[in-house]
Amino acid sequence: MKPRAIVSVTNDLATDQRVSRTCNSLLKVGFDVLLVGRKLQNSLSIDRNYSTKRFRLLFRKTFLFYAEFNIRLFFYLLFKKADLLIANDIDTALANHFVHKIKHIPLLLDCHEYFCGVPELNGREKTIRFWKCIEKMTLPQANQVITVNNSIAQLLYQEYQIAVQVVKNVPCKTIDDASTINSDLNVPYIIYQGAVNMDRGLEDMINAMQYLEDYQFIIAGKGDILEDLMQYVSSLAWKSRIRFLGALPPHQLKNYTKHAILGISLEKDTCVNYHYCLPNKLFDYIQAGIPVLVSDLPEMRQIVEQYNIGKFLSSHQPQILAETIDKMCKDKEQMHLFRQNTQKAATEFCWEKESKTLENIFLHFLKRQ
Repeated sequence: MKPRAIVSVTNDLATDQRVSRTCNSLLKVGFDVLLVGRKLQNSLSIDRNYSTKRFRLLFRKTFLFYAEFNIRLFFYLLFKKADLLIANDIDTALANHFVHKIKHIPLLLDCHEYFCGVPELNGREKTIRFWKCIEKMTLPQANQVITVNNSIAQLLYQEYQIAVQVVKNVPCKTIDDASTINSDLNVPYIIYQGAVNMDRGLEDMINAMQYLEDYQFIIAGKGDILEDLMQYVSSLAWKSRIRFLGALPPHQLKNYTKHAILGISLEKDTCVNYHYCLPNKLFDYIQAGIPVLVSDLPEMRQIVEQYNIGKFLSSHQPQILAETIDKMCKDKEQMHLFRQNTQKAATEFCWEKESKTLENIFLHFLKRQ
């Protein structure tokens, strides 16, 4: 019988590509895989080549959601056979930690971000202290900690003196095909994909669209401020230039992305997590072969500058943002160069290469069985 790895995450599994790639890497090295998450009323169906379990919960957010999820997860893991536990982010760490201690099962913590530095926690000192206590309890006790970039790895090392392995959140190589997008997108469009959360520059981009008559802006994703943004857009005179696609299955999202004229990642420097962010959408844009416009933040600047695949944003002020985009998109020669340069970057930042690091970690656990 194959050793079993149980992977847990608080989302509904449908669109989390990093977790899906992690599960497939576990399969590749020889683990049987069970992925655990939650199910919402509007969750997309999933069909994976490994087992899945989604909890239906009473609470959808706030402390009550995290408490209910971890209690359910603890008892579920306690009575399940497992040879390796993988917790994605601190919000799944507590249940995994206790089962790790009780049943002596190895635990890997995958930190997708600097959890206690996310913008949703700004000014919420009691909440930060609560999550920091969980972080202090779980991270140093895990058998292995991984994260998405060098800056966050260094922060965690400074705080806890633990070795943190970097596994970037990069997509698989894009396979060219002749697929087309919906015919109603008949003008050049700019794409944002990913979580629709605060301080990601979406309000600024929406307001910038009043000055960009020759373009459309599409938002592909869901998140905490999605409904507020949709309501705001409905009142705008230029609302026809903005479209919300919601959360899309990966193959549909890739199709939209590769036909965009520009991909944006406009996180604001409002918290530690965003200051050191290296969003997976940046790598998705690279694999899709489209130029990028990003905030001038350290991790993103390093990649965009090194490979010359786009521009940095000098200001989130909507008119300046619009002028930057218009000037950038009308420079055909430069945009062609950016597209060519994404090809080189795509060979560097792909899961086929990055997964080898993760597979070596999993093989280490496999050899301990």
